[in-house]
Amino acid sequence: MSTAPQHNPTLGQASLKDRFAPYIPIALVPLLMLVGMVAIQAPSSWMTLTVSGLAMGMMIFIMASGLTLVFGLMDVINFGHGAFVSVGAFIGISILLSLGALTGAPSLFLNILAILAAIVGAMIGAGALGWAFERVIVKPVYGAHLKQILVTMGGMIVVEQLILVLWGPDEIFINRPEALKGAFIFLGAAVEKYRLLAVVFGLGIFFAMRWVLRHTKIGLIVRAGVENGEMVKALGYPLRLVFISIFIAGSALAGLGGVMWGLYQEVITAHMGGNLMVLVFIVVIIGGLGSVEGCFIGALLVGLLQNYVGFLDPKLALVSNIGLMVLILMWRPQGMVPVVRAK
Repeated sequence: MSTAPQHNPTLGQASLKDRFAPYIPIALVPLLMLVGMVAIQAPSSWMTLTVSGLAMGMMIFIMASGLTLVFGLMDVINFGHGAFVSVGAFIGISILLSLGALTGAPSLFLNILAILAAIVGAMIGAGALGWAFERVIVKPVYGAHLKQILVTMGGMIVVEQLILVLWGPDEIFINRPEALKGAFIFLGAAVEKYRLLAVVFGLGIFFAMRWVLRHTKIGLIVRAGVENGEMVKALGYPLRLVFISIFIAGSALAGLGGVMWGLYQEVITAHMGGNLMVLVFIVVIIGGLGSVEGCFIGALLVGLLQNYVGFLDPKLALVSNIGLMVLILMWRPQGMVPVVRAK
């Protein structure tokens, strides 16, 4: 006589846990916003800080997204990634300064047109530098992580010195385009126009990258290469060409982020890229190497936390993101959205 299968409550709980596990990292962003609202208490201040934090996070994401793909696909530890940020910033801001007629006009369309011209120039310049960087500096040290750290850091120092030669040692102060100066009042809070634009722009970049990676053939090859590069090569796809293309694209995105960050801070320096690398690496590590979605969530957490803590206690802001990284890695050592690799 057969007996009916009995319900296993442990199995049901595990299944429920696995079902909701992917959404936990996403929930951290609104949870941090809620904690910030409770801690700050003043709704107008919270709104201003939240928009500023989101804008900061979007720009860090743009700079870090290329690096996380290079990490995941090529297994390259590129400490010279900040050089592309600095070069992109200087090229883009130089273009903006030469387009004074467009940036000085009280027209949002003309202002954005000038910014787009600066972004295109910055991406081309940073992408070209990325190609040369990969050919000359990175290619000889594939598979040797310690050498990668040393030579890429040395490459960044060389690029920074070249910036000083070409543009001079002084900081370059810039004004935002006329229509993007100042702020507007929303629900009693002052929201800076440029930071709102940065949020929209960053969201556009994220969804475009996500669409390319999930719905195009090149995206399929990239994702497959991150998870199992040997299988992709065995199927006859030119993974080496994909490597170079991703490195160039990642460098171009860093240059784009450099322009956005320069307008955010309204000043650029030769060392700005190197200074930003701490935040970029924190985002890449806590997001999960090779994960664009994890990088995006990590960047938002870093941007929001930096602004909230900086408002509540400026001294703690210096270590807040390191603390965030420690907590995330204690919870998920491979990052919030780890890429599953073939063994």
